[in-house]
Amino acid sequence: MKILSPLTFLSPPLFAIVALALLTGPHRVSAAASRATPPNVVIFLADDAGWGDYGINGNSSVRTPHIDSIGRDGAQFDRFYVSSVCAPTRAEFLTGRYHPRGGVRGVSTGLERLNTDEKTIADAFKARGYATGAFGKWHNGSQWPYHPMARGFDEYYGHTAGHWGEFFDPPLEHNGKMIQGNGYIVDLCTDQSLAFIEKNRANPFLCYIPFTTPHAPWAVPENYWNRFKGKSMAQTATDPAQEDADHTRCALAMMENQDDNVGRVLRKLDELGLRENTIVIYFTDNGPNTWRWNGGMKGRKGSTDEGGVRSPLLVRWPAKIKPATVVRDISGAIDLLPTLTSLAGIPRVGDKPLDGIDLSPVLLGTRTSLPERLIFSHQNGNVSVRSQRHRLDSRGVLFDLIVDPGQTTDITTLEPAIAARLSQAVTDWRQDVLGTPASPATSAKGGKARGKSAPMVLPDNRPFSVGYAEFPWTPLPARDGVPHGGVQRSASAPNSSYFVNWTTTDDRMTWDIEVNTTGTYDVVIDYTCPVSDAGSLIELHFNQAALTGTVAPGWDPPLYTNQDTLTRPSAESHMKEFRPLPLGTVHLEKGRGTLTLRALKVPGKYVMDVRRINLTLRP
Repeated sequence: MKILSPLTFLSPPLFAIVALALLTGPHRVSAAASRATPPNVVIFLADDAGWGDYGINGNSSVRTPHIDSIGRDGAQFDRFYVSSVCAPTRAEFLTGRYHPRGGVRGVSTGLERLNTDEKTIADAFKARGYATGAFGKWHNGSQWPYHPMARGFDEYYGHTAGHWGEFFDPPLEHNGKMIQGNGYIVDLCTDQSLAFIEKNRANPFLCYIPFTTPHAPWAVPENYWNRFKGKSMAQTATDPAQEDADHTRCALAMMENQDDNVGRVLRKLDELGLRENTIVIYFTDNGPNTWRWNGGMKGRKGSTDEGGVRSPLLVRWPAKIKPATVVRDISGAIDLLPTLTSLAGIPRVGDKPLDGIDLSPVLLGTRTSLPERLIFSHQNGNVSVRSQRHRLDSRGVLFDLIVDPGQTTDITTLEPAIAARLSQAVTDWRQDVLGTPASPATSAKGGKARGKSAPMVLPDNRPFSVGYAEFPWTPLPARDGVPHGGVQRSASAPNSSYFVNWTTTDDRMTWDIEVNTTGTYDVVIDYTCPVSDAGSLIELHFNQAALTGTVAPGWDPPLYTNQDTLTRPSAESHMKEFRPLPLGTVHLEKGRGTLTLRALKVPGKYVMDVRRINLTLRP
């Protein structure tokens, strides 16, 4: 028998009225809106902050109320793991895959680049109609197609290098053009993210804000420093003798500035009525960059011990995630892509196997725990592995992290079966991900290691790419070049360095490049030169092409004195204002070769300092 709906017996006018009421009633609208409106996503990533740099994790010396609120109003992950240095973590977040799989094996000189056949979280959201923007430190490649705008982001503002030497009034990039900022770098990047959110308020967006702090150099606005200058620290590093108190004070001052900028973004979401349907996450890219309080854990940035790789993860989505949710299962940066795409209800782009898993069941409360798993940490050939309770360190020594977070008691001989199982897991992971056998320092039987494993950094054979019509400008910074003869870097850290000590015709600098498009290129060199030494004849050479020009006029600015709150580390370059030297145009043929900059005549004592060569493909 056919069953009729009660609406069948209504007259057409009354049917219309009742149907309209049902469709526009409060519960119906809410359900429809929930299905029809995809969530926005805001991702905060701190640079060199440790797990212990937050009030929510027990630091009593710093105030981070806005960051803490993300976890208190949503979920806090108790054991979340990232890589031990910057670029690898970013690659794992972007792809959901362990960083060596995507070619990221370092933090500079090209080792930080993410292979172009990897698909990113931004690719997935952009494919579903999201506006995508990144505002801050990129650190996975500067030249197209490694640039963020080639990796799924519609808009980019910040610095693509691993770290930046100018925090006040910095020169930054905005969508392929260098611009001069006016203010503090974290404030400026936050300003741009707010403008992006405002512009895209009516449509779904993915806003990625990778902060520059508290990475060195030690530079923070004076009002923040004044809160900490001379302040007594109630908590100290696990080994207090290794701590520099002023470095700790400056790092925490940077964290309070960062927290205020997080607060600006959260307030903007409130003002625009976007709070309920915006997923906000916050995490860091490695352990703390100095020895400071970190919950008693062993290790800091660069270490694969617990203190080098444990990060906060805070996730808020008022419409879906209950406040004060705590997730105690181990998880990592590799999980963020599958989790965020799942929460947003969109498919990932790409078909490479993921290493991460979807954490949404424990976030949304549909499951109370995750399947048992292992998470691996890798740095320069050193590998450690974390289970829910234990860590086997890079030497093959086993620790119980529940009772011994400082990794002070070797339990390898007490738990030989666990040590053997984890040791075999490391061997298998090395073969799968690194393509190498077990480190000789790690016992395959779970026995105690007899020494540290040797660092493994393979040379990068990928050239720096030049000449794409969709992104005509190609920067070739000193960071990516090689000095020859007497030429040196301005400091040992390649990021944000420049070439100095160029004095003779025997000196030169080179870049391994591959030209993608045959064509005419404008050549501009960012330079300084003593006024009395102006006039050197220089040549830029690539395969059969050559361009000559004169270094003039002289431009010899002083080093900046307004950048540092504390003395700059010796590895960091002291910066100055570089100006453009238009060298002319050159015809480059498609292909790979060595781009060489050298001097043909040196009438004075010095040629010039070089920060960057800029090649721009003409239409």
